[in-house]
Amino acid sequence: MAQLYYYYSAMNAGKSTSLLQSAYNYKERGMHITLFTAALDNRYGEGKIASRIGLESPANLFTSETDLFAEMRKECDKHKISCLFIDEAQFLTKQQVIQCLKIVDALKVPVLAYGLRTDFKGDTFEGSQYLLAWADKLSELKTVCHCGRKANFVARLDINGDPISEGAQVDVGGNEKYVSLCRKHFTEKVPLL
Repeated sequence: MAQLYYYYSAMNAGKSTSLLQSAYNYKERGMHITLFTAALDNRYGEGKIASRIGLESPANLFTSETDLFAEMRKECDKHKISCLFIDEAQFLTKQQVIQCLKIVDALKVPVLAYGLRTDFKGDTFEGSQYLLAWADKLSELKTVCHCGRKANFVARLDINGDPISEGAQVDVGGNEKYVSLCRKHFTEKVPLL
């Protein structure tokens, strides 16, 4: 039975690595899969899912306008799709999460979505909010704060390396711009109230 899975974490927990490993397992068994990643994150090249440890794979791009259900229906018309993988799933819209539910229920294709739980202010992204609410299975991938505790927040850094609490929700970047922190260290630097 197909289900919608959401694998979430703070940055640097290995979400893309985990996605690429799972995708490889399907391909190794001769199964057809489809991969999508957010068009706005092209740090490693356009149309590519890449991990910090060097794994990568070509992927379809999605924007807020992409109809994932229509795209997957076209793919299913060509051949049997065993799984849909979505990287940077926090950037999905509410409508696209609904489309993922339709992919699971109508097309009977499992959807494995990977993304952040919260932004640099501690607020959920639209995609994360609805994936956390509607996914059949939730799985947290863990990473650590500099103190060794579980990091479940992401702080955005200014050019001096100091955490900031103002700005647009989306500002694509990596370790030069963000750091994962435990709640204690996050709230010391970025007050939630």
